[in-house]
Amino acid sequence: MVDFIQKDCYNIEDLISIIRLLRAPGGCPWDAKQTHESIKKNLIEETYEVIEAVNKDDKVLLCEELGDLLMQIVFHAQMESEAGVFGFDEVADGVCKKLVERHPHVFGEVTVNGVEDVLTNWDAIKKKTKGQKTTSESMFSVPRELPALMRAAKLQKKAADIGFDWPEISGALDKLEEEIAELRAAIANKDSANINEEFGDLLFSAVNVSRFIKVDAEESLTAASDKFLARFTEVEKLANERGIDMKNSSLEQLDALWDEVKARSKN
Repeated sequence: MVDFIQKDCYNIEDLISIIRLLRAPGGCPWDAKQTHESIKKNLIEETYEVIEAVNKDDKVLLCEELGDLLMQIVFHAQMESEAGVFGFDEVADGVCKKLVERHPHVFGEVTVNGVEDVLTNWDAIKKKTKGQKTTSESMFSVPRELPALMRAAKLQKKAADIGFDWPEISGALDKLEEEIAELRAAIANKDSANINEEFGDLLFSAVNVSRFIKVDAEESLTAASDKFLARFTEVEKLANERGIDMKNSSLEQLDALWDEVKARSKN
């Protein structure tokens, strides 16, 4: 048994200590063998579970999931502490300095007139501190590992900030229709490589439209998926009630069920 005093209430220092003990000799074999690479998906999963708690407006769950996410951060920091590179204190120090530096209207003498000024200053300071002299360099700083729709929106926003954008939504909609036509042509030509490329262009153009109508593409697609799931569940339920074998039914039969469920949902 490791040398550890159990408490009724723990703090961040206790969390750091627990992770250190779990990875130390005599601790947990599973924790000890983990690397940044082996648990990086855990970090992603915990992040999305925090988002789930936010969407559900579940404060108890949110508190729990924030703890799980914090544990992942401490875990990664502990690995680097063992290697003598940095520890949790350095992580906290870095983000504190960044917050102070990027809020000159709070910690300095800069005056702002609203949220837009704050965001403009933040981006300018970020580019300066990271040595980004061009928009392209700023774009490359957007992680490729982000969800694809989110990354597309961020890249487009950076281009739009320097005027590389349609003056109004009609241009974005025309481009979307153009990409649909090009995808149809690629499919007709049975060109698999071109089909993949044109489908990507279509999605990218759809994200561009979302910016103009001020809709978050990720959130919108999530809502559409939720709607599809809810309606499909009702279609399946209706088919079972009427003794309809969906797997062996015609598309016309299934469409009729779908239209019925759709009409019900709208009413």
